[in-house]
Amino acid sequence: MRKINPNSRRILFSIGILLLFNLSTMAQDDLLEMLEEEQEPESTPVSATFKSTRIINGHSIETRKAGSMEVIIQHRFGRINSGIENFFGLDEAYIRIGLDFSLTDKLTVGIGRSSEKATYDGFLKYKFLEQKSNGGFPFTATAFFSAASDTRDRPVEVDFKHTLSYVGEILIARKFSPGFSLQMMPVWVHRNLVETPEDVNDVFALGIAGRQKISRRSALTFEYYYQFNNTTDSPNYNSIGLGIDIETGGHVFQIHVTNSRGMIEKEFIADTDGDFWDGDIHIGFNLIRVFQLKRDGKPPKPMEGY
Repeated sequence: MRKINPNSRRILFSIGILLLFNLSTMAQDDLLEMLEEEQEPESTPVSATFKSTRIINGHSIETRKAGSMEVIIQHRFGRINSGIENFFGLDEAYIRIGLDFSLTDKLTVGIGRSSEKATYDGFLKYKFLEQKSNGGFPFTATAFFSAASDTRDRPVEVDFKHTLSYVGEILIARKFSPGFSLQMMPVWVHRNLVETPEDVNDVFALGIAGRQKISRRSALTFEYYYQFNNTTDSPNYNSIGLGIDIETGGHVFQIHVTNSRGMIEKEFIADTDGDFWDGDIHIGFNLIRVFQLKRDGKPPKPMEGY
């Protein structure tokens, strides 16, 4: 019998070891690939829960990209049931003009002036939680705080501190599908001076709002605020709004009907004096134009869905 050379044995043994090592490595790679395929894609923030920073009267959870400025013109006509002598409210006009500045992607500061009670207002808005796709965090949350001063002429002198009011609000929203979003808004309103003895200085309310997309550039919206501690003698009602959003490039045009004349939280949450179901309805619109003051080399993008 022919003997195998010892050197050949070593070579065959080495080749066998290499083959076993390669087979083991290939099996591990195949196993890792299978595990990676079974894992869900990485969660990403959900965008465009709402197409605008406003829904109807109130704010949405949305904040713009850093360096953005929004110019907002809000308009309400008089009451529809005021009759033909007032051309069904079209002879009256209530206006708010505002500027919102995005200091970061999540922090916005804004100022505005309303013809209703000659009111100046300012606010801070900070998005501190974001809804994530693919089974991530389930909702987006934004904190909102505002202060306003009623500067109208009064029959008696009023100290400046008595003209002030404050609002604290948490906006919580979820985008359930590319076409449907829902938002809840627990809110506190404090007024240093109230209009009547029946009014309370502190109002606690809960708002609900929603958006249903009906086409690529339009959506139906609704908004309702329920006051928990509104007294039966108070002349104020819960705020109701129905509207439609129309996106036109850099503009968002919002048309709506509401029983609220005022366009800041202190006014439409705590001081709505019209009964929606009795025809005390105002036709109104919001015209919102976005300008990019600070560019990062890329063109500004609209709020897009996922």
